[in-house]
Parts: sequence; C-alpha cells; structure tokens
Amino acid sequence: MVPDTLKGLQALSAEIEALCTMARWCAARGWVPATSGNFSVRAGAHIHITATGLDKSSLTAADLLEIDTEGRATGGHGRPSAETGLHTVIYRERPQAHAILHVHSIWDTLLSARFAPTGYVPLEGYELLKGLSGVTTHMHMERVPVIENSQDYAALAAEMTATLQNHPQAHGVLLSRHGFYTWGQTVAEARRHLEALEFLFEVEGRRLGASAKAATPDIFD
Repeated sequence: MVPDTLKGLQALSAEIEALCTMARWCAARGWVPATSGNFSVRAGAHIHITATGLDKSSLTAADLLEIDTEGRATGGHGRPSAETGLHTVIYRERPQAHAILHVHSIWDTLLSARFAPTGYVPLEGYELLKGLSGVTTHMHMERVPVIENSQDYAALAAEMTATLQNHPQAHGVLLSRHGFYTWGQTVAEARRHLEALEFLFEVEGRRLGASAKAATPDIFD
C-alpha cells in the first residue's frame, strides 16, 4: 500500500502539473498577455504560485514558488508577484478553494470597467451558468463583484477580503480595468469556472455592444 504522505505528494504533483498546463492553455487563448496573470495551488499551509515576470506560455513546475499562508517565500526561485497577497486572501476567505486562476482577457477588462460603478457584473438566464459549482438552473443570477484596481496592494487585499465576505456565493472577482480571479476545489473546477465565466463575459459584452449600436445607428448607414 502506498503511504498516505506519498499519495498526498503524488496528488499535489498532479495538481501542479495541471496548473502549469492550465497556464499554458490560458496563454494560447491570449488571456495572460506579456507576463500578466498568476496561478496557484494550495496544499495545507503550503501554496505553490507563479513567480513575477514569467511568460505563462512555457510555464513548468520549476517556475513555481512555494509560499506560506502569509505570502512569505519558503522555496523555489524568483520573486513573489505583488498580487500574491490576493491569493492568500482568497484562500483564507474560501477555505474550500485549492486552486486560483487570475487572467487578463479583453472581455473581463472591458466589462469590469463598464460595471465598476454598479459594483458587479450581473449574469442571468444563460445555460452555461450551470457550469458553476452549486448552480443547477439557467435562471441563476451570478453577480460577479468588481473592485477598483490599486497599486496599494495592502488596501487592495483589504478590499478583496470585504468583497468576498459580502458576496459569499460569488465564483470570481473582477478588478476594474485589470482582470479576473476565480477559484475551485481543484484545478479542473477552477478551469471550469474560468471558461464558463469568460465565455459569459464575452456574450454579455457583445450583447451590450449590439444593443448600443442598435440604439445609436451609425450616421453613415
């Protein structure tokens, strides 16, 4: 019989490999341009997270740092991203989460700016909402909260904490004109949430654009 500790290490190794595959997949879709975005998995008190300044299109397990729950580096090479503290906040406020994905797509950037005054992006009536854990009907209303971006990461972490507490059912959080965070109990679940919500961001963005064009026809038409 394989010892439990070895089983745990094998499971963690598989999740880390899945995370790296996920990061490369996001890069291929154009969701982490330049060196943007960050990804992590958690095992107990240990978090494996991408270091700052990495091209995600070629990410491997060797590129991950190991940090503790306070964000202090305990292993690996490189320097933690300034956004590492947002990962530790999410893990603290969502203890069931074991993987976090942060991307910068065109549609989440646009919608986060459009809905910043409202405070959330409303998504309702779409069949793909059932791709979110715990959602069983397309009539579900998903309110994806939007918080203002800031270079004061201590303040941003405090805002993220408050937002997660005020939106306990949310499956992700948008930073205005910045990007999108989502999470899951596994990398596979986090990927499902990411793919479903990014699809819906694009659908909603295109719907709003079409509505605006219909309301204000081009003067040269």
